[in-house]
Amino acid sequence: MSGTGQYGGTAPEPYSPAQQPQGFGPPPPPYAPAPPPVPQQPAGSASFADGGPDFLATDRRNAVVVDSEGVSFERGGRTADFAWSHIRAVPYKGSYGGTTLMVAVVLADGLYYECAVDARNGATLQQWFAELAPVLGYYLGGRPQ
Repeated sequence: MSGTGQYGGTAPEPYSPAQQPQGFGPPPPPYAPAPPPVPQQPAGSASFADGGPDFLATDRRNAVVVDSEGVSFERGGRTADFAWSHIRAVPYKGSYGGTTLMVAVVLADGLYYECAVDARNGATLQQWFAELAPVLGYYLGGRPQ
């Protein structure tokens, strides 16, 4: 019974190299690794190459960035950017407990947005105040705070 298939017919011959069945196409290209994150400058470092000073205050969840582009808030992984041309004022204050920086952006249309960043201690909060005031003064000029 050699040479017969399961139902009594002849068994198919194996494929020759020229007759190999084709797959679904070439394999996909390997995934490229994600580029490394861009390191951020520490709080209070001035970068005048791009037009002016900057400010950064950050904690585990939130961040406030003030630079030549405007003001950016990051809250829980979500970022809100506000350009200087839309900003009327940027008031800020410390919390009642004395370790949280609270910053608001008031837009020209009256809307406002807030972000709070926890400082490690009261001394860090006071340092942030000392660094933030001149940076806002530089960008806001004579606008009210």
